[in-house]
Amino acid sequence: MSTSPLPAVVVSRRQAVKAAGLAGGVLAAMPAVHGQTPSTDLIRVGLIGAGGRGTGALQQTLSVPGSNVKVTAIADAFGDRINAALKAVEKMEGKVEVPEERRFTGLDAYKQVLDHCDMVILATPPGFRPFHFEAAINAGKHVFMEKPVCVDSFGAQVCLAAAKLADEKKLKVVVGLQRRYENRYRETIARIREGVAGDIVGGQVYWNGSGIWYRDKEPEMTETEFQVFNWYHFNWLCGDHICEQHVHNIDVANWVLDAIPESAYGVGGKQNRGKASEIYDHHSVNFSYPNGVRIASQCRQFPGGENRVNEEFQGTKGYVKIGEITDYSGKVLWKFEGPNPNPYQVEHDELHAAIRDGRQLNNAVYGTHASFAAVLGRLATYSGKPWKFDQAIKMAYRTMPENLTWETPAPVQPDKDGGYAIPMPATFKLPEPKPASA
Repeated sequence: MSTSPLPAVVVSRRQAVKAAGLAGGVLAAMPAVHGQTPSTDLIRVGLIGAGGRGTGALQQTLSVPGSNVKVTAIADAFGDRINAALKAVEKMEGKVEVPEERRFTGLDAYKQVLDHCDMVILATPPGFRPFHFEAAINAGKHVFMEKPVCVDSFGAQVCLAAAKLADEKKLKVVVGLQRRYENRYRETIARIREGVAGDIVGGQVYWNGSGIWYRDKEPEMTETEFQVFNWYHFNWLCGDHICEQHVHNIDVANWVLDAIPESAYGVGGKQNRGKASEIYDHHSVNFSYPNGVRIASQCRQFPGGENRVNEEFQGTKGYVKIGEITDYSGKVLWKFEGPNPNPYQVEHDELHAAIRDGRQLNNAVYGTHASFAAVLGRLATYSGKPWKFDQAIKMAYRTMPENLTWETPAPVQPDKDGGYAIPMPATFKLPEPKPASA
């Protein structure tokens, strides 16, 4: 399969940036790190996507204890985000060196960042993630990327191919499914593997909470610019909240079962969001796993009712909550009592350690499987029909437009009242499953 990053688009300062490409001096002259980087060597970090999560990830990677690390380039579609990210880390003495010529704006700004770093943080809206990940691996960069890593089957295929190449190049990849880096989860899964709960026969995973942010359209924005600015409300950018948020819980189910779902069937809808949003506000999906195991999945984003964000599993010997396993009489079989450091920080600590000691670390395969399992759930709720994982992931189904610029017509258009049609089972259609074109 042949893929390529999103094509270039004219942005402010672009020619000046190219002319100043060597302005980084010694930093820009350093070779990219690959298999192993001595503990005293500098790791140059680039940030692509300078919103809240990207800024948080940057703070965490600059806070890795004992690591010689410095942020040297930042890109975002909107320049004010770059300024906000720099403001957030300005007091981290000796760890920030991002002159004006290494602050890049626009849809193709990620390309310039890759010229000035050894490790890159990918934290743009998820629809861009596969293309940025592919470009980073092709450029020989270690990667921290936020979840989900894809919002359609085309993106999943891109990510799996890039994951394979990363291993061949001995590059390290961490995906921001931070439960995988939390001791309480790790110890619970270890006890499951030891058989404390017996064979897992079913489970329930939840992300039921209140609403999400919404950003009004600013004057003179094109429709595409508005949708990128307000990305959480458009499927081609976020994949719906079952992908953007509930992927965490679905990933835990995959982890506990050491498997990916064979199929999904569910229902969903929209009843509380405003008209200027095309995503659902609730999904309920039954995932079927190998050996007849069923996982019930729920996620919602509207106020009222009981909020619940957790995962529970039933085994032949007992009942699993994360951090505790009991038998069915209530007797505690195991309880977590150890230290539980911040998993958001542990992700970066372990990424830097792997870069420095050369050990294998690549989360991209399980990150892609979890992300596409969430896509599978979305396909089920939008269509009202069951979908098979192996069939769906092979489709030539791509939501991100090619040759994207601010002037490109957005994939979805508002009606005369400024609202967006939501997917409905009676009319929802996708191409028949088939291999992606080469």
